[in-house]
This record gives sequence, C-alpha cells and structure tokens, in this order.
Amino acid sequence: MNKTEIKKFQQDLLGWYKVHKKPLPWRKTTSAYSVWISEIMSQQTQVETVMPYYLRFMEKYPQIEDLAAADDDELLKLWEGLGYYSRARNLKVAAQQVMTDFHGKFPDTLEDIKSLQGIGPYTAAAIASISFGLPEPAIDGNLMRVTSRLFEIDADISKAASRKIFDKKLRELISEENPGDFNQALMDIGSMVCTPKIAKCEICPLAAYCQARPKGTQLKYPVKSKKLKQQHVYYTAYALKNSQGEYYLQRRPATGLLANMWTFPMQEISKEDFDNDTLVPPTNVPDSISRMTKVGEITHVFSHLKWFVQIIECLPEENFVLQEEKLNENQLWVKLSDLSKVALPTPQVKMFKFFKD
Repeated sequence: MNKTEIKKFQQDLLGWYKVHKKPLPWRKTTSAYSVWISEIMSQQTQVETVMPYYLRFMEKYPQIEDLAAADDDELLKLWEGLGYYSRARNLKVAAQQVMTDFHGKFPDTLEDIKSLQGIGPYTAAAIASISFGLPEPAIDGNLMRVTSRLFEIDADISKAASRKIFDKKLRELISEENPGDFNQALMDIGSMVCTPKIAKCEICPLAAYCQARPKGTQLKYPVKSKKLKQQHVYYTAYALKNSQGEYYLQRRPATGLLANMWTFPMQEISKEDFDNDTLVPPTNVPDSISRMTKVGEITHVFSHLKWFVQIIECLPEENFVLQEEKLNENQLWVKLSDLSKVALPTPQVKMFKFFKD
C-alpha cells in the first residue's frame, strides 16, 4: 500500500475502534502500571475472566510500590484461579526492579521495559505503545491472524522467526500518532470480528483491504503447525485429616509447575494403578496412616499436561495430632473454614470440594 492507502487504512481502523472498542476497565487509563498488570493477567486467560481479578488486584496493590512490598502468600492467594502462577511471582520481582533500578518510575523505553522480569516482546510493545505513544506493533495471536488474512502471509506463526515478518508488515501500517489505539483496535478486530473459526467480513472495517476475502481463503490463515501431543500424568493425592478436623498440606517447590502453592501430598502413579483404583500407600505424609478411602477423582488441564488425580482420604489413629514443633515452613494444617487464607492452585480447590466441615 502507498502512503495514501495506509492513511485511509488507519482512519478506517481507528474510526471503527472509537465506536466498537471493548469497554475494559484498564482502558480507562494509559498508566503503564495498569496496562502492565492487565496484559500479564490476560496472557493465556480470557478477558472476561481477567476483569474481576484485575479490579481486586488494583484495589489491593494500587501503586507499584505496594506490589513490590506484597506478601508472597497474599499475592498468590489473590491470583488463585488465574493459573500460570509464575506470572504473579514475576510481577513482584519486576515491581522491585522498578523501585530499585528506575527509582520507582515505570521505564518508558522499549528496551528498559523488556528488562523487567516476565515482560516479553508483546507485553513490552503493548505498554510502550499504549502508555508512552511509541510506534511499536504489539504482536499477539490476534494481530498475526488478522495480518496474515489481510496480506495472505503464509509464515508459520508457531515459529519464532515468523514474528519478524509480521513486525515488518505492521511497522508499515502502524499509526505514528495513535499507536496504542492502533494495536488495541487490531486486537479487538481479532477477538470480535476476524476470529479463529469465523471471519465476519460483512462487518469488518478492513474488508476492502483483505487479500484473502475475494478468494474465500480467510480460514486458511494463519498457518500454524500442530502442537505436540499433551502429556497425561496420573497421581494419588492424600487428604490426611487429624482429630482436630484439619487437613495436611505441603508447599510445592519454589520452581516449576505451581511453584510455592499449597496442595495435598501427591504421588505419581501408573495409569494401570489409576484405572484399577489401586490404593498406593503414601510415602510423603507425616506419621503412619491406618485407614485409606478413595473419595473421588479430578482432572486438570495445563497447556502441556493433563493431570488425572485420585483423592484418598487418610484417617490416622484416633486422637492423632501432629505436634506443632514438627511443622516447618513448607507444612501446614488447615481447616476448611480457613482455606481463604491459603494460596491454593485450581487442582487443589477441586480436590477440597469432596470434603465438608
């Protein structure tokens, strides 16, 4: 497209956005802190799910210094249900970086923004364009899908090298005067109009520019190679209850999946043992167990894993109470009525639904 056509493209897109943009709470401000929190929360999570979390988060941590000083357990509890908990931990680390490396002021250059923990190219570009007016394309799945259909780009979007192709094309198109709205308009087009399974060309403000539309090939784009098959893992979770009506929880390791979250002790078992309801004695719970009963099963899907968990209620000898001095910082006895004080991952929340006070 020549300069005149690009200008018209921008006007059509931004005009549509002004009327049809999603009324999201973080769009009421261009504050870098607010944009950052909303973008991190929206990773791998639907916007509708994010909104109440965002509002609660901003109420709890209204300023970046509040987040930098956050209690880890309180932060993870606030994040509970959003998944991908490393995002929450990275937010705190990045907030501390802002306080120490940038004197409490959110950095305003792309490279400095990217230097913060947990901020990748997309999030950095979104913050840079929305909050600081920098003409940086915020390339996410929506922008790649829309752009690939508009210009019949057949680069495989699952490959990192393809990002350069989309970046080059979008830099030709992005509005220098209003790059933040330009990026957000394309995001909304991708989520509301030019969706993965349906191209609503009849209401698309960019239909006149679309090269795939006349050929009816919109749904052939974007090109994406198939994901690796999801791995299935089988566990037994041991719900050890003492005579005080408390359940024993362990904190998961500080790194890896569900890091630092509290769960029942869990033990990986074979698919055969899971399918046959085999009660495998626990090796990682305190003291001896006298009675074990299966109370239910859950499944939980991660991006790369699917957990199958059988929940075993473990009842010890009568009047059994683990002495307080035996507990360490990674062990906890908790009543069901106190679960709101504990940072639990979604699989553990599902498990507790089998028990009542």
